[in-house]
Amino acid sequence: MERPDNNRDLLLPYLLPYLMYVLPGVVLGDGSQREIIYLLRLILCGGALVWGWRRYAPISRAGATLGSIGIGFAAGLIGTVLWIALLMPFVGAGGEPWDERSWALRLLVAATLPPLFEELFLRGYVLGVATQWDRLRRAGRKDAFAQALDHDSIRTLDPGAWTWVAIGISTLLFTLGHTEAEWLAAFAYGLLMCGLWIVRKDLVSCMTAHAVTNIALGLYVRASGHWTLW
Repeated sequence: MERPDNNRDLLLPYLLPYLMYVLPGVVLGDGSQREIIYLLRLILCGGALVWGWRRYAPISRAGATLGSIGIGFAAGLIGTVLWIALLMPFVGAGGEPWDERSWALRLLVAATLPPLFEELFLRGYVLGVATQWDRLRRAGRKDAFAQALDHDSIRTLDPGAWTWVAIGISTLLFTLGHTEAEWLAAFAYGLLMCGLWIVRKDLVSCMTAHAVTNIALGLYVRASGHWTLW
C-alpha cells in the first residue's frame, strides 16, 4: 500500500497556487496593467491548482456537501458585513473607480481563485500541519516540527481537527497576506473561516463562504462607490 505524501511533500502543491497568484502583482505592480495581472493570475494560479489538485486532502465529506454550501453561503454574507464594518474605519469611503471590464475580470478571479487556494493552503495545509505539530509538542516530542513535516500527513487528519495554537498560526498568516489597513478585518475573517472548518469539518463551507464574500464585496463597491474597500 502506497504511503500518503508527508507534509513536506505536500508543501509545494499547496503553496504554489498562492505564489502564482501573488507573482504577477509583484512583477507588474498595479495601475494601468490591472487586466494583464488578473489574466496572468487566472492562467498561472489556475494552472497550479489543476496541477496540484490530485494531491490535496479531500475538501468535502460524504453526504455533507449541500449543507456545507448552504451554511457557507450564509457565513459568506455575514463575513461581507464583518469585513466592511471592520475595514471602513481604516480606509474611508470613495476611492478611484475601476472601469467595467477591469472590475468584471477582477470579480471573476476573486470569485474563483482565492476561495480555492487560500482555503486549501491556510485552512487546509497550514492549519493541519500546525495542529499536528502542536499535538506532538504538547506530547513532549522534541522533534515535533520535523515529525510534523517529514512523517505526518494532513491527509490522515480527522476532518475539523484543530488546536488553539494552530488556529492562531493559520489566522495570523492569513492576516499578514493582506494590507495593514485590512489586518483587523482579515483577522476576524480568518477566525470565521476556521470556525467553519471546525463546525462543518470540511473546506467546502470555507470555500463557499469565501467566494460569496468576494462576490458580494465586489457588487457592493460597484453599487456604493466605496472603491477603497476593493
